[in-house]
Amino acid sequence: MLLALAVVPAVVQEAVLVGIGFHGARGLAPQVTAVWPYDSYHDLRWLLIYHNSWWHFLFGLVALAVFRGLLSAGLTALAWPGQVPRPSFAWLLRRNLEVAALALVVISPWAALSVAFSAVALSLYLFASLIPMLVLAPFLQRAGVARTWWRGLPTIELLGWSVLNFAVLTIAGAVISSTSGWWGVLVAALAGVANGLLWRQTVTAAVLPARIRLARVPVAPVAIILTMAAAVAAQPILNLVTGPPQEWMPLVVTERLPDRVPHAVIVIAGHDSHWSGRQPADPRVERFSYQGLDRQGRPLPYRHTATHRSLDSSSVLLRAQVEALHRRTGRPVALIGSSEGAMVARTYLEKGPKPSPVEAVLLFSPLIQPGRAYYPPPGYSGWGVATGWELRGLFWLVGLGRADRSRPDEPFVRSVLVNAPFYRNRTLCPVAGVRMIAFLPTVSAAEAPPGEYSRIPVFQLPAFHGGLIGRRAAEERVVDFLAGGHVDQPRREYALLQRLGAAWQAPPLALVLNPVWAAEREADPAFTGRICEPR
Repeated sequence: MLLALAVVPAVVQEAVLVGIGFHGARGLAPQVTAVWPYDSYHDLRWLLIYHNSWWHFLFGLVALAVFRGLLSAGLTALAWPGQVPRPSFAWLLRRNLEVAALALVVISPWAALSVAFSAVALSLYLFASLIPMLVLAPFLQRAGVARTWWRGLPTIELLGWSVLNFAVLTIAGAVISSTSGWWGVLVAALAGVANGLLWRQTVTAAVLPARIRLARVPVAPVAIILTMAAAVAAQPILNLVTGPPQEWMPLVVTERLPDRVPHAVIVIAGHDSHWSGRQPADPRVERFSYQGLDRQGRPLPYRHTATHRSLDSSSVLLRAQVEALHRRTGRPVALIGSSEGAMVARTYLEKGPKPSPVEAVLLFSPLIQPGRAYYPPPGYSGWGVATGWELRGLFWLVGLGRADRSRPDEPFVRSVLVNAPFYRNRTLCPVAGVRMIAFLPTVSAAEAPPGEYSRIPVFQLPAFHGGLIGRRAAEERVVDFLAGGHVDQPRREYALLQRLGAAWQAPPLALVLNPVWAAEREADPAFTGRICEPR
């Protein structure tokens, strides 16, 4: 009975997703019967993406709390060890309803960060949202079975079983995303069996602990408060560790280009970058300015807040700078963009003049299929309305006292959300008459949803987002590519890492549902598993 209850919900969800062809969300199905808190994390990501009014959100929140309380009470009752008298089912139901409500509150900020990852495809948000799940798991597993669960440290056995469940869910999601058709249902069933066995082990470890350390100390409330506070403190802590942002200094800026490079080059830095006005070593190279050009057609220095403008407006500035550089040098132009800069270059290729002076584009750490989530601007209703306000609250707390902080509604982010069909489908698609390559750090594999992600050559190296600049191997390939050489170096582990991340991404919002996206006739990679499909 325990295994049946753990298997059926996972199989039903996977069967529905396979039946409707929802390729991008299939890896989530095994989590529906996972141990706390992975089950609630699963529920919240679906709810935060798939609600289109406050009433739908509140109704969904109550429905999920009731469903999760009932299901976990049943799993707990069936997993109860025989050598210990089991509390009444009414007590278990009441306790698990309370834990379900608590989990929804505690995990909600982190699930919202997972949605933020889906909006802008930055692995920082994805990884940040997972760490608290591992921290909270042993505490919440005790909460469903122990009367004084909030006192004392969980045992090492509880921690071990919860980490094992995380590994099982990760592997199951990877295998499901690697299969086609109804094979995923079989994998979901096997994952459900593993979940049931892990429920047995975690309940036994919680009911029969070997030894409770700090038995009189209210450890759980402290852990929960610190975890929720970490949702606000994560970004400032990261900034403290990494230090203030520096000017982007690739070798094409600090050194002269070889004579074999025929192009004039514009280097486009990423989000929150700044430029003091210091000129590159080679007169054929220019910095792109998010502030525009002066009267002589030269790029202006800019502060980091200038990068918060929309991608469309940045591409207009880039168009003017491309034309000015082309007139001044008489050379074809190459664009080298990093992160947001890569997206500016790609937007220019889509909306700029045709034919264009640009003959080569190098995209460093481009956002891979961003816009998989949506939330409306303040004052409007629509898909993800509650999520938008939760993100605004989190970012307001993060930037408290800073007038120039990043915001979830800044023009750059909104331009990605509004034009999601294009960026989901065509960021890494070839453009006629332009040589293109994407330089991808391996961490971007976790950002890439299951399925195809690029149809242009790629160069991949182990690195974090934006970390390839400054790597000698990558810089040498830049010069080779600019000189006309063929560069294409994918890594075997990239596809594996892409699949391992599938279980922990939020389900993408179907393009057909959002009226904001109705005007753009694009296929949906979340259902086709392919990009660059004909319009």
